[in-house]
Amino acid sequence: MVSPIANQIDTDGFAVLESVYAQDQVTEILEQLEGAIAADQAGSALRVGGGLVYAARNIPALWPPVKEIWKQPQLLSAIHELLGPNAGLVRVLYFDKPPGRSWALPWHKDMAIAVRDNRLPSSRFKRPTTKSGVPHVEAPQELLDNMLTARIHLDDVTDENGPLQVIPGSHRGQGETRQPQTILARAGNVLIMRPLLSHCSGGSLPHTNRHRRILHLEFAGTAVLPDGYAWHDFLR
Repeated sequence: MVSPIANQIDTDGFAVLESVYAQDQVTEILEQLEGAIAADQAGSALRVGGGLVYAARNIPALWPPVKEIWKQPQLLSAIHELLGPNAGLVRVLYFDKPPGRSWALPWHKDMAIAVRDNRLPSSRFKRPTTKSGVPHVEAPQELLDNMLTARIHLDDVTDENGPLQVIPGSHRGQGETRQPQTILARAGNVLIMRPLLSHCSGGSLPHTNRHRRILHLEFAGTAVLPDGYAWHDFLR
């Protein structure tokens, strides 16, 4: 029997899992993750003036515990239902909108994946780039349709601190004219969404003292890629 979460993902392209992490778990994640970012020597952390970190890449290498923290029963159950029992973690990013140093992103879909080598000939994989030393390519739709993103909220997200907006149904190439929906969340909630869901976010309000810290985890339903390509990481 298909769960309500799977139905919502199929229809809207996203769903919010509530209270996946308790507050003490969120506090521990933040303490360890921010300590690892502060000690970063590999250039994974992206900084603005004053040294404030607004994002970081290559989190499994920077902070290895992320390889296990996603295995919460509620989240793990949703991943396996939507992607199958052989799903694996393929990329982890970190985002923050520091008070006074916020940023915004225009409407887009997440199409880039991290691979071991992006120089192989292929008619499926396009637009090779390198991000923080890791090869990336734009993946074909059939692969992206078998992927899922989980955004672990490490802060409460309100209208003050640049919440994500999504267009329901846009992951199917439909509904792009539908009314955007703003995603508000409590710390410990997890937004799960399809990569091809159209989404954007504005900047935090000037007066806010709220951060908007998020762990962005990407999962794939298969360890095997076509044309001789391989995931940069595939963690079960």
